[in-house]
Amino acid sequence: MKTLLAEHLANWSLAIDGQPIQTPAALLQPVIWQGQAPMLKISTASEEIEGYALLRWWAGDGAARVFEQSGPAIVMERSVGSRSLAALSREENDDEACRIICAVVARLHSPRAVPTPALTPLNVSFRALETSALGGHGVLHPSRQAMTELLAHPQDVRCLHGDIHHHNILDFEARGWLAIDPKGLWGERAFDYANLFCNPALEVAGNTARFLSRVSLVAEHAHLDRQRLLKWILAWAGLSAAWHFEDGTSAEIALQVAQMADAALNSV
Repeated sequence: MKTLLAEHLANWSLAIDGQPIQTPAALLQPVIWQGQAPMLKISTASEEIEGYALLRWWAGDGAARVFEQSGPAIVMERSVGSRSLAALSREENDDEACRIICAVVARLHSPRAVPTPALTPLNVSFRALETSALGGHGVLHPSRQAMTELLAHPQDVRCLHGDIHHHNILDFEARGWLAIDPKGLWGERAFDYANLFCNPALEVAGNTARFLSRVSLVAEHAHLDRQRLLKWILAWAGLSAAWHFEDGTSAEIALQVAQMADAALNSV
């Protein structure tokens, strides 16, 4: 990674502008580029690298701008604001955080005049849920049922971010709230709202009253059918649980959200 960092710093005439940030899948290095202060990101995750094309396609409308890109490396607009959607949600302003997320996703889903980039079909992302052997977790069965139904008859198909949550929409001050780190998927637009229900933390996502309030708010602001949104939440939470079990990490939030979505669907 150090070799790649040095290579891209030289190739793009970048000057280091702060301490690097290491994540499980990427190195983030604040830099100076042509008088601006963007972020150099070098990723090791194929899905993040594939998402670069979608980030470029958005051209700064609802998402961070892209200045340079080559292979696993990208120079992108840097978030400079101090506000956080996760903090906003925890500070009993979750409704406002949800409205902001809905507004950003609506911008990302807006039609563009340029050709759509190559994207991964949504059904590919759901293979982990389809093949999961988590038979002991009863909620996985209705999650699979919801997945099968939704993927068989998609509605309102768009370019999808694929990983919308409170930490992937950042404060860019004068430019407002913008998305980063898309996965680059193609499918029903309602899918892009499902992940916010598993975030930002258990005390918010696991609260039944808050969950139901969120469902009503998102359905209204995103102009989605409430029942279909619940099915996407159920399917997504099951998929998230399957991934957590594959990684050996806690699936508590995902399973709880799946159970709440299933209960809400069965209460009608």
